[in-house]
Amino acid sequence: MQNDHSKTPIIQLSIEFSLMVIRYAEQLEANSKHVIANQVLKNGTAIGAYIMEAQSAESNIQYFEKLHAADRKAHNTWYWIYLCDQAAGYGVDKDLVKKLERIMESLHTLILSGKKPSSPVPLQ
Repeated sequence: MQNDHSKTPIIQLSIEFSLMVIRYAEQLEANSKHVIANQVLKNGTAIGAYIMEAQSAESNIQYFEKLHAADRKAHNTWYWIYLCDQAAGYGVDKDLVKKLERIMESLHTLILSGKKPSSPVPLQ
């Protein structure tokens, strides 16, 4: 199941991140960290969902509303992952954190640009 959206760098990045989040949440679940696993999974996968929704926005305003929502979810996800990193017995894959930081930087760049791209935006 692929379409033109899968060629958009921010979408590719968010899909890769979502798959990493799913694996991490499964590890948390296996260690009976159910509440945190749910928060990480819910917020982490929502980032990509909002980015995908932005692709079909009917206006620039709607596009940026979706990107802002994705940015909020990215910050929420960062918070939960930070807690996992600081708490004993959780552990966090540094690649997961790096990918999240790339998403946050890319969203920031897109939001600051102030215009909806007509073609895929390359990541930094």
